[in-house]
Amino acid sequence: AFGGAAEAAAQPIRVRSNFDPLALFAPEVRTDGDGRASVPVTLPDNLTRYRIMVVAVADGKFFGSGEASITARLPLMVRPSAPRFLNFGDRFQLPVVLQNQTDEPLTVNLAVQASNADLTDETAITTDVGEAAGVQVTVPANDRVEVRIPTQTASAGTARFQFGAAAADNPAWADAAEVSLPVWTPATTEAFAVYGQVDEGAIAQPLLPPADVIPIYGGLEVSMSSTALQALTDAYLYLMEYPFECSEQVASRILAVAALRDVLTAFDAPGLPPAEEIDAAVARDIQILQALQDYNGGFPIWRRGGEVWPFYSVHAAHALARARLKDYQVPEEMISRSLDYLRNIENYIPSWYSQRSRDSLVAYSLYVRKLLGDVDTGKARSLVEDRGLDNLSLENIGWLLFVLTGDDGSAQTLMEMRRYLANRVTETAGAANFVDSYDDDNYLVLYSNRRADAVILEALMDDQPDSDLIPKLVQGLLAHRTKGRWSNTQENVFVLLALDKYFNIYEAQTPDFVARVWLGDQYAGGHEFVGRTTENVNLNVPMSIVQDLRSQADASGQIPLIVQKEGQGRLYYRLGLRYAPTDLMLDPADHGFTVERVYEPVDDPEDVWQDEEGVWHVKAGARVRVRLTLVAESRRYHVALVDPLPAGLETLNPALAVVGDIPKDPDSQSNRYGWWWWGPWYEHQNLRDERAEAFTSLLWGGVYTYTYVARATTPGEFIVPPAKAEEMYAPETFGRSGTDRLVVED
Repeated sequence: AFGGAAEAAAQPIRVRSNFDPLALFAPEVRTDGDGRASVPVTLPDNLTRYRIMVVAVADGKFFGSGEASITARLPLMVRPSAPRFLNFGDRFQLPVVLQNQTDEPLTVNLAVQASNADLTDETAITTDVGEAAGVQVTVPANDRVEVRIPTQTASAGTARFQFGAAAADNPAWADAAEVSLPVWTPATTEAFAVYGQVDEGAIAQPLLPPADVIPIYGGLEVSMSSTALQALTDAYLYLMEYPFECSEQVASRILAVAALRDVLTAFDAPGLPPAEEIDAAVARDIQILQALQDYNGGFPIWRRGGEVWPFYSVHAAHALARARLKDYQVPEEMISRSLDYLRNIENYIPSWYSQRSRDSLVAYSLYVRKLLGDVDTGKARSLVEDRGLDNLSLENIGWLLFVLTGDDGSAQTLMEMRRYLANRVTETAGAANFVDSYDDDNYLVLYSNRRADAVILEALMDDQPDSDLIPKLVQGLLAHRTKGRWSNTQENVFVLLALDKYFNIYEAQTPDFVARVWLGDQYAGGHEFVGRTTENVNLNVPMSIVQDLRSQADASGQIPLIVQKEGQGRLYYRLGLRYAPTDLMLDPADHGFTVERVYEPVDDPEDVWQDEEGVWHVKAGARVRVRLTLVAESRRYHVALVDPLPAGLETLNPALAVVGDIPKDPDSQSNRYGWWWWGPWYEHQNLRDERAEAFTSLLWGGVYTYTYVARATTPGEFIVPPAKAEEMYAPETFGRSGTDRLVVED
């Protein structure tokens, strides 16, 4: 039983922390006259077998190689066998293996200390840095014993565990280890934000605190700035933190930095990485694109050797062009290949593309070529004249307007394009927007109306910088944000590029004012803005305080929130509320997809079962097939299906040699579309530590199945967040399963 051994070690035990897999690399070692050489090496803290490899060369023509091994071990070793992550609400048995490498049985005292986790054995004690427990066990000679520590998560964040073991009769035989695990919030967290500005006086924004939320998570977030660039924070972070990594999304990350690089160092927004880290990320993303680029200069979606998509290829070239304009190092070979592809774009467009989509790809390629210094006004003008403005999309006209602006030989064409756009815009007193469509093949060029607005806005700022449409288009774009950003990566990229250009050209007033914020009758904070700056000030009111102020709410439950400005200039503000519901069990939702999830046995029918309350039970060590059923009511584009794992399971990736053979799914739908289709419905999948993902560019209406196999590794009771399907470029089209509970038991 746990308890009395918590103070077992009379002296500190060194914690092993250096787990570098490479113990030594000596690129050049010379032998002595006898042909011998020695190299001193300090082994890292890994208790494992090291492979030693030596390659020898002499006189440039004699070669040889040899191998040996060395095993690093201690008389007594402690090996935690923790899961890779945890979810808030998990209760589990944390396994620790004690290994005796001596020829005699050892009585071993094991002590465990945890922070941000509760050791649930009744004899556990509370210390200054967390909870602690201990146990004494006997480990046979040259054998090992597994000890399980009852544990539950305390809160979202990081749980840390320290393990110390020492032989009772010989304290010098000791070992210690430390494990840190992320603790996720399994419920869908909610975050809402409103934006606005104050020119004179103050504004009142009523705040309705959510009920039944976790008080230690989230709260009220107030961000204030003297420039509207603050309003772009969520859109920028959305692009930088987007979880999937196809070529379009890697390119969009580069474009996000290119759009805002000039102000990033002064843009002190929550969660924004330092400039050095951003630059390193751009360099890394350029390398990713370089590894993806095909020999013809185009880019596939997921991996080199896959199908090259024209739009993704032009978009990746766009990212390279913007990166080079911001002085990032872009290999000339990549630029040269991309230019060859862009100049001959017509040769790479599949024959079944519609004429409208083909024209869009040509127009976008001409736009990117101009950014690369390869201006082809003749081809752009011919496209307008040959097709006619009525047969070109408004977005295409915007790209071609950008290319033709400043060309004396295109004056008549430019006049017709300006007139055409003026007749197609929808205006109100304070905003403007364009509406257009590519119909059924939207997905081929990732089209959206917001992207068209941004493309036209950028072109107008070059062609007609005094047009009164420009500020109206800006307001229209800002008004179409949801939760601080636009709908998808394409919209966010092009809007950021256009708005960055707008702010650099038009925002010229010099601020000199003081901003103050009150929540209820409490002063939340303030700041003085002097001079033109991208300074961003953040005030955070913890959710626990927001909940305490509910006593000041009016009859409708709202708390007054006041933002005031005194002085010259415009105050831009963001008011955000972030929270997590206390109820971790979410019901299924259907907003375009229906998603269901079940767990099935692989080897023995008794390994997996579901009780009357819907809780899944899995035998420890058993293999489990996770089956997701996805229903699409109609055709969907660029679909992502994501299934979070419970912490007690680990995926078995068939691509890894150590996994071995995985039994095929007996209910596989290998011929979903008929005799000519023999592959899975998805184009790409990822099996990660905490989730499984499947992606497809086009999904026809119907019923689909996705399965993978996992092994039950850690006993306990685990929360399983909902499986979710969404259109990546229209995330309002989504569906999810309900939250599940899963028990891994002996």
